[in-house]
Amino acid sequence: MDIEVSTDNSIDGSEHLTAVIKGLVQQELTHLQSHISRIEVHLSDPGPGTAGETERHCMLEARLKGQQPTAVTHTALTIEQATKGAASKLKSALDSILGKLADRH
Repeated sequence: MDIEVSTDNSIDGSEHLTAVIKGLVQQELTHLQSHISRIEVHLSDPGPGTAGETERHCMLEARLKGQQPTAVTHTALTIEQATKGAASKLKSALDSILGKLADRH
């Protein structure tokens, strides 16, 4: 399972942050890794002057083998909380998709 992390200009995409984010995503989705070819993580901060200026956004897009990409978003006060929330949503979405596929066979 390949995980790619990208950030907007307002978030320092350091190696440490990348490692933490990858760890959080892997921890939540370990049981699905044989079904996932790639996960893209997009982190952003709306910045001053916007509604919810203290919020951080995490968008996760997973590519299941042989399926269309599945994307989820989550907003929280920290990057870590936003990532955990998005990973939990993605886990639920992928479990649902894989369950429906299993029911067809």
